[in-house]
Amino acid sequence: MATVTSSAQIRQTFLDFFTKNGHTPIASSSIIPANDPTLMFVNAGMVPFKELFTGREKRSYTRACSSQKCVRVSGKHNDLENVGRTARHHTFFEMLGNFSFGDYFKEDAISFAWELFTRVLDLPADRMMVTIFGGGDGIPADDEARAIWRKVTGYGDDRIVGLGMADNFWQMGETGPCGPNSEIYFYHGDNPDPSKLTDEPSPDGTGWVELWNLVFMQFERSLENGVAKLCPLPKPCIDTGSGLERVAGALQGKKSNYDTDLLRPLVEQASAIAGKAYGGSMSEDDVSMRVIADHARAAAFLIAEGVLPDRTGREYVLRRIMRRAIRHGHRLGITRPFLHEVALSVVDMMGEHFGELRQRRGLIATITEQEEVRFRQTIDRGLGMLDEEFARMKSANSSTLSGETAFKLYDTFGFPIDLTDVICQEKGLAVDLAGYDRALEQVRAKSEFVSSSAATPQVYREALSKLASKEVRFIGYEREVSE
Repeated sequence: MATVTSSAQIRQTFLDFFTKNGHTPIASSSIIPANDPTLMFVNAGMVPFKELFTGREKRSYTRACSSQKCVRVSGKHNDLENVGRTARHHTFFEMLGNFSFGDYFKEDAISFAWELFTRVLDLPADRMMVTIFGGGDGIPADDEARAIWRKVTGYGDDRIVGLGMADNFWQMGETGPCGPNSEIYFYHGDNPDPSKLTDEPSPDGTGWVELWNLVFMQFERSLENGVAKLCPLPKPCIDTGSGLERVAGALQGKKSNYDTDLLRPLVEQASAIAGKAYGGSMSEDDVSMRVIADHARAAAFLIAEGVLPDRTGREYVLRRIMRRAIRHGHRLGITRPFLHEVALSVVDMMGEHFGELRQRRGLIATITEQEEVRFRQTIDRGLGMLDEEFARMKSANSSTLSGETAFKLYDTFGFPIDLTDVICQEKGLAVDLAGYDRALEQVRAKSEFVSSSAATPQVYREALSKLASKEVRFIGYEREVSE
């Protein structure tokens, strides 16, 4: 295997390789998309270059490479519920990418990828295979890519597999740039079998795993009288993405991303704080340790970007991530604030490459600790209320928590509905989400009424006359906003 194995070495080797091949290295943009209201967070390496692909923006270079910070925890791309329960789902991750804006196309993109993986990083070719677009929806198969892969790799058709629109055709939306894509897969485990490519990897990571996606952006999709039409782009582009965590897993011989040097130290820290050994299994304790490791990374990077926990939008997503981590620490038996310690380890591990972590080290520590202190003040009471409700449900032979109870947990104790849902799922129970929504809307409707210009002054006068000598704290109503 390659001498390049640490995540820092892999990141730098990738950037150096493409810089040597004429690409301009671009520092990761903010996780918060600039001038893009369609996204809550940057969720792929190509996002900062969208305007170049559409031709609406020009820059001084036509080739670029980057290691982009990404978050997938909202809207269409939401990996939150899978975090810790699979080997490769994360809220925060890094996407390595090389891009061509009307410069080179399929042959160079394929050659670059193969050279980097097999000659520079020394991944074994007998543990890899590739996919191409096999045709669909009236669009012919990408025989050009198949021929290039045959020439570059020496593979037969058993290792160059054609898949359909859902897997191997990329599009930005219903209209706009689009094209076939091609993926490189790596096998974790014994006896790689190309015929099992489409099988899902096991929870421990055994099986075929995508390492690199090459998008050949060669068409413009338009709608004419409601009918889709594809026209060749005058300057086809290349957009690639390769997850650093996955490449590290392949080079470090780890089936799970959580066992790589990017995450295992954080898992071990959660294990040490909890006083419980980490076994790398699917046990609830091991899942909780992985959740803490992942969520601490996301929290550290989001706070470093200026996102602070609050009740709406990105701020609520951060709060949701942090409270999930805190709750998993609680179920591990951790009785003191701990998340700030793990978040500071993220700073120590990744601050050299991402300087914003070091610059905001104090802020990251303060915010994570304060949020945990506040949440811990209510979590025990909320869980106590849930236990009482579970006992009542058991005696009534009910398996669904009422929407009213779920809303009370949220309204009184600050339990986000997804946290209540997860706790119920762990006990094989459901939540009446429709009832929760009704209760929430009723309170919002009342809130809108009393905040009208006619009602507000009287309400304030009555409240002040009764509570003038008491401290009043408004908690508000938290609800995730989608993209």
